[in-house]
Amino acid sequence: MSSLALAVRDSNTMLRRNLLHARRYPSMTLNLLLTPIMMLLLFVYIFGDVMSAGIGGGGANRSDYIAYLVPGILMMTIGGTTIGTAVSVSMDMTEGIIARFRTLAIHRGSVLVGHVVGSVLQCVMSVVLVGAVAVAIGFRSTDATVLEWLAAFGLLAFFAMALTWIAVGMGLASPNAEAASNNATPLILLPFLSSAFIPVGTMPGWFRPIAEYQPFTPAIETLRGLLLGTEIGHNGWLALAWCLGLTVLGYFWSTSKFNRDPK
Repeated sequence: MSSLALAVRDSNTMLRRNLLHARRYPSMTLNLLLTPIMMLLLFVYIFGDVMSAGIGGGGANRSDYIAYLVPGILMMTIGGTTIGTAVSVSMDMTEGIIARFRTLAIHRGSVLVGHVVGSVLQCVMSVVLVGAVAVAIGFRSTDATVLEWLAAFGLLAFFAMALTWIAVGMGLASPNAEAASNNATPLILLPFLSSAFIPVGTMPGWFRPIAEYQPFTPAIETLRGLLLGTEIGHNGWLALAWCLGLTVLGYFWSTSKFNRDPK
């Protein structure tokens, strides 16, 4: 077999392994999935009228706030799901299975590829489930064309891959699973500091740069524009640049840590 065929075969094997682990130990995935669902329900049914009145200039309309909120919750779902990837990678590194893999005649990069592809698939499934809950409580995207829906799906997948590579690097750099979970916490905290819940223009002036110059805000605004027809502006290019930059950074960080001989 050619080296490419071996790499594909071994990566597919590692992907099946990671998906089986996720199926047999679903508690972490469920916990990370419940967080965005609870946030969605909390902000819609508890804070929805107040938040919509503040954004709309006095007129409370919960359905408008649902439409505004859902793109941010979908991005938060991706950030939360990738925390499980950091923990899974750290467990592989500390429990000895990677040392065993190093002695086998398998493609070395297949271990990381299996984690990344498996995490992206879990992110997509999580986004679909959260999206189904959003539709059940009233979210609608009637103006989006088929092309815009495809672009939105592509953005979500690209963003998931970018954050997954960063999470893999965090897992490899962590001494244990608990440290990996703590190190990856910013992936679920950053959406709270973005335009996920309120527009950046309503934030205090000193805080706006924090919300604007981070990866979640342009990604959320781009997704919101694709699904709801709002203005995207330069956010589309910023979102793609963040995705590409984080993917490249995470890839080289992860591979350099993984290829380093254990001490």
